[in-house]
Amino acid sequence: MSIAHHLAVIDRLCSEEFPAEPGRSDVGTAGPGYHVAELRTSADFWEDDGTRREETEEQYEADRGALSELLTARWGAPAVFSLWSVLDRSMDGEDIPEPWAVLSSHVPDLHLWQVDGRWVALGVSQWDKELPFQLVALITEIDPP
Repeated sequence: MSIAHHLAVIDRLCSEEFPAEPGRSDVGTAGPGYHVAELRTSADFWEDDGTRREETEEQYEADRGALSELLTARWGAPAVFSLWSVLDRSMDGEDIPEPWAVLSSHVPDLHLWQVDGRWVALGVSQWDKELPFQLVALITEIDPP
């Protein structure tokens, strides 16, 4: 998908209502107070010697950077928000609200803007070294923990 398509998805989700119950959406997952869009997903890395994985990670970070530049032109510079401490707090038993708890388990950091009472964030997800990368966008009314 193109950057223009990613922007269109983000724009649409910024104006959509949030669902009453958590579940799958046409672009990812959603629940009370949030949408998580899976903008792009790579192949997996089960048969990789590490080279393709490294190149793919660099490409997904570059894609996030390009999309972030366009959103920066609209909304100003993003905050870079690390989710490592959120994951640590979750592992220590703290009740972290969704979508932040799940995101912290597979997205290390986010580019984050506050726009019209909602948070908009971009991240690069990978659940494990053999699994695909994803470029994800989050739109939520739930404050970061």
